[in-house]
Amino acid sequence: MTITAFPTTARTRRPSLQQPRFSGTAPLAPERAFVPAPRIRPAAPAAAPAAPAPVRAVPDGTEARGFVLYVGLGEDAAAADHIELARLVGELRALTSRLAPSAETHAAVALAPAGAGGRDVEVVRRALGDPAVQQPAVEAEADPGIVIDLTRKRVAIGDDIAPLTYREFELLQHIVLREGSTVGRCDIIDALWDADADDRPNERTIDVHVRRLRAKLGGYAEIIRTVRGAGYRFDRHADVTVLASGPSPDRF
Repeated sequence: MTITAFPTTARTRRPSLQQPRFSGTAPLAPERAFVPAPRIRPAAPAAAPAAPAPVRAVPDGTEARGFVLYVGLGEDAAAADHIELARLVGELRALTSRLAPSAETHAAVALAPAGAGGRDVEVVRRALGDPAVQQPAVEAEADPGIVIDLTRKRVAIGDDIAPLTYREFELLQHIVLREGSTVGRCDIIDALWDADADDRPNERTIDVHVRRLRAKLGGYAEIIRTVRGAGYRFDRHADVTVLASGPSPDRF
């Protein structure tokens, strides 16, 4: 009997899918401490900003009753804008009535001499009396004063000569020379009229003479003051000049 030997084929080992086994005990990884995550609270809603306090444009103790809107628009400018002043006024009044039905309106037109120049709105503010606009200074006329010339026997008011009669000037002179003193009516009569004169007046007549004298002194009538129950007096004023040369012209 013949025995035939077949060649043995080497088997190829397939890699194992299982993890290799370790003998003994393997060291464990250190455990981490448990830290709880911080709790996040929802943010509180932001408070609404406080409403600003209303601003008062008027002093305390007063109340606003309306306002003024100055519109500067000359006739030439209005023509260039293709609008008439009357129409513009009507439109503004209609707008005011629509926005504030309770409002009352009043329109005024500011006039100025032709060719006066200046900004239209400034002319309007000045013409309508805006207190915030500085009004042009008006040069005050110098007070001419009154000059009582005792030497020439005349009274000048500026460039004019007061038309006093002889008796009226004597009356004025008598009172002026006794400046600051009250002159009684009887004293005036005795000084200016003779005792036996046919035209010697009474006290009431002196009042008439003084009244006529004051009328001719114009704006300076009060330089002769009435002292009730006593007579008349002259007090020095800055606009009164008394001229006298030599001895007193008072013949009494």
